[in-house]
Amino acid sequence: MTEYLWYVARGSGLVSLLLLTGVVLLGIVHRSGRPLPGLPRFAIGTVHRNVALLAVVFVGMHILTLLADPYAQLHLINLVVPFTAAYRPLWTGLGSVTLDLVLALIVTGLLRHRLGQRTFRLLHWLAYLAWPAAVAHGLGSGTDVGQFWLTGTAIACIVAVGGAVIWRTGASFSEVARARVPVPPVVPPPTITTKGPR
Repeated sequence: MTEYLWYVARGSGLVSLLLLTGVVLLGIVHRSGRPLPGLPRFAIGTVHRNVALLAVVFVGMHILTLLADPYAQLHLINLVVPFTAAYRPLWTGLGSVTLDLVLALIVTGLLRHRLGQRTFRLLHWLAYLAWPAAVAHGLGSGTDVGQFWLTGTAIACIVAVGGAVIWRTGASFSEVARARVPVPPVVPPPTITTKGPR
């Protein structure tokens, strides 16, 4: 049973990393206002949210299996308070940091209409901190560190997000953002009244 839990924890951790990478990439594309091949511009926001929800499911699966696994020796407090775990406290602590930031993103997403657009955007930048913490957690605490498939996956994720962040902070991204001008409201034409005979 313990071996099964460990495999599920490892697999769900890797899937979580891939999904979180997808969330960051889709968020940047959504902000740019550009479509993706086979996906119209208006649908990117919906896909971004759905991938984020799926990532939360896999992060939850990762956490629950590690809590149930006696080898990991994790307790509830270790999930919320970083760097308190007995097993590889630094790297496991980065996983706790990731969880805390993801929870903050969930809460701010649910309260988006109450926070206002500017505050929501500022808090949403936490995703740029959660993602590298997740990568470091996976590379430092995983038992598969040094395996080609894990290293290759991590490098691919780093290259993809690194390229997207460079694009996000570049001049071409700003031009696209400036090009998204709001459509002025439609004003009905003035009504012309004619005076009839009295």
